Amino acid sequence: MATFSYTARDRQGQSVSGSIEASSEAAVADLLLQRSQIPIKIQLQEEKQAGTAIVWPWQLVSMTELIIFSRQMYSLMKAGIPIIRAIVGLAESTSSAALNKVLFDLAEQLEKGRTLSAAMAQHPKIFSRLVVSIVHVGENTGRLDESFLQLSSYFEQEMETKKQIKQATRYPTFVLFAIAVAMVLMNMLVIPQFATMFAKFNTELPWATKVLLASSNLFVNYWQWMLAVLIGLVWALKLYLQTEKGSYQWSYWKLKTPLMGSIIVRATLGRFSRSFSMMLRAGVPLTSALTLVAEAVDNDYMAEKIREMRKNIERGESLLRVAVQSELFTPLVLQMLAVGEETGQVDDMLTEVASFYEREVAYDLKSLTAKIEPILICIVSGMVLILALGIFTPMWDMLNAYKGS
Repeated sequence: MATFSYTARDRQGQSVSGSIEASSEAAVADLLLQRSQIPIKIQLQEEKQAGTAIVWPWQLVSMTELIIFSRQMYSLMKAGIPIIRAIVGLAESTSSAALNKVLFDLAEQLEKGRTLSAAMAQHPKIFSRLVVSIVHVGENTGRLDESFLQLSSYFEQEMETKKQIKQATRYPTFVLFAIAVAMVLMNMLVIPQFATMFAKFNTELPWATKVLLASSNLFVNYWQWMLAVLIGLVWALKLYLQTEKGSYQWSYWKLKTPLMGSIIVRATLGRFSRSFSMMLRAGVPLTSALTLVAEAVDNDYMAEKIREMRKNIERGESLLRVAVQSELFTPLVLQMLAVGEETGQVDDMLTEVASFYEREVAYDLKSLTAKIEPILICIVSGMVLILALGIFTPMWDMLNAYKGS
């Protein structure tokens, strides 16, 4: 059993806090509700154990390894293999050093009497709270094999979405990087050669040439300061994004960026619908599922909206009503949620919603490169125009002056 710290409100609305030993956050929430206390915050307390495996940041388990692990666990559980024997066998056969350490640690904790979900909760960097909750439900219902099958499908969809995003952004990223390198080389090596030639002629230079010479002078004489400022800005931005306010603001602006904003919104909502459907199908209570899904969306702004939905549901409002109030979903999705509530098949409708969003995201990502190409062409054309005007215009003037003399 793991130890969780909690903050809740009693019948009088007073804030109470403490700690409870339970197998998962959902179990803690159920215990608090049985005490007529409304949970506000539930957090796993870190436990320092001698047997806990240490996994360094560069040893984190990849999404592919999690998919293979989930698929293998599904097959072994379905075949009736004892869980400790199954995990030890997977640990001995895996080629991942990080997963090997984690699996042996899981087997060690299982031998000490812990449940699999409680053992997995000791490795939050490998197994998210959503994964732990799904496994916990599978343990309680005797359908652990189905839980791992659901997790493998969830991981596969996550990996597919990430691959599509990387594929769509690879070309513009490469072009922008090439432009940045070209600007540095031009300012450091090429333009200074022309500056030496222009300096020999006492003529008035055009504005484009002055811009190029000023830019080159800045790069040549102050590149150390420019590099230091760039590193300082990146470091300051990283520190700011690690704060609660900075992470929230960045999450909000990501959803508002041109071209990519709408894709990120739909990809996040697809992840929300997929994970929420999986939690409900596994039997996790509605409010507990929303709490876990808020972390699964990986966006602080969207997570805050989902937590507001949970609070409104706790006040007695329906899922459809809080979904409308959140202003996150399209009318088509709201209609599907309404049908799901009427028929008692919300999980099936959410799966359809997830598929709807995923198809839209896949289509938009395929056409993203075509949308970005005109913008990149305009940027490159502008650079070439300024470079041509700055270098060739004074040369033409000098040639005309030479002919006139």
